[in-house]
Amino acid sequence: MPLPADRATSLAIFCKVVDNYGDIGICWRLARQLQREHGVAVSLWVDDLVSFKRICPQIDISLDIQQAADVTVRHWRDQDGNFTPQQTADIVIEFFACDIPPGYIAAMAQRQPQPAWLNLEGLTAEEWVEGCHKLTSPRHGMIKHFFFPGFTDKTGGLLREAGLEERRRRFQSDPEAMHAFLAQFGVTPQEMTASKVSLFCYPHAPVAELLASWQAGGEPMVCLVPEGVAFDAVSGFIGADAVVGASRTQGALSVRVLPFVPQDEYDQLLWACDVNFVRGEDSFVRAQWAGKPFIWHIYPQDENLHHVKLRAFLQRYAVDADGVIASLAEASEYWNGASKAEAGWPGLWPALSEDMARITARAADWHAQMLGNGELAGNLLSFARLPR
Repeated sequence: MPLPADRATSLAIFCKVVDNYGDIGICWRLARQLQREHGVAVSLWVDDLVSFKRICPQIDISLDIQQAADVTVRHWRDQDGNFTPQQTADIVIEFFACDIPPGYIAAMAQRQPQPAWLNLEGLTAEEWVEGCHKLTSPRHGMIKHFFFPGFTDKTGGLLREAGLEERRRRFQSDPEAMHAFLAQFGVTPQEMTASKVSLFCYPHAPVAELLASWQAGGEPMVCLVPEGVAFDAVSGFIGADAVVGASRTQGALSVRVLPFVPQDEYDQLLWACDVNFVRGEDSFVRAQWAGKPFIWHIYPQDENLHHVKLRAFLQRYAVDADGVIASLAEASEYWNGASKAEAGWPGLWPALSEDMARITARAADWHAQMLGNGELAGNLLSFARLPR
């Protein structure tokens, strides 16, 4: 798709927020990376600015159009509107099969040359993805391509911005920086020496049981949880509303409620913790780049299709040279309601702890393996710019 040499490639991302923070988290990372690293003029169409503001505090929810990190953010209010071909972008990305406004599609079809039109699909480890990656679908006189992130070199890879590895290594090799980061959330010097866990999950996770098992355990634990996550269970442990700054220590467990932080600071939280409980897609991917042990809470789907996706990932991830890491697989399935462990968390967590050295080594090996697949933004842009 040739462009005049004197102008940057324009790109539009359409995002309907379903998973509160995960969907917009992915699209925001992608938008910033395309702008910063590739000089693309990005417009990000978002229907839920309130959720967006939780991870990007500079967003003004009253504005229809605004600039954030040199990205044009547009409040996507409805499916109405008339557009000219000149108002459409060179590359148009619909995230997770959301429906672009019909008027925008009609203008795309009239544009010469027509835009590269991609459906950026959700992340899954299922084997069929490799065969569907980059497949085409004729639509409205145009060709739409399906682009899949993934865990092999036959997919688009995972989002990873330039310099992420260097930032991680520098932060994790500087104990003072890590301590200063955690101290801003009230973590005490004594708590710095305890095992630290970040907790980000959907409301139906068995959080109360997990907290009770940590409380009764013999190892000092500090659980750091963003405000609003597992509100009832965390409030029950603390004995008061789980608002920012609330905390309590009972038995071996201290729980602290954190504010939602910008994406770069969330990375630091993952890097500073020993184990991370993450959810959806965005924090799931960032946990992999953190190279630390993690438990994934997958977004629930009808007919328990998410259990299929969970097991497909575990078949790749919870395996090392010695075979299946049973404690990791069993804890992950129980956390997602995909199995019924008789012992529950009081039995699952000790088993995980016993295997933690092995799980930590696997996390590092997996991290290195994912680096070999390239990164999603660059792979996507290279494909979109191919002559058609």
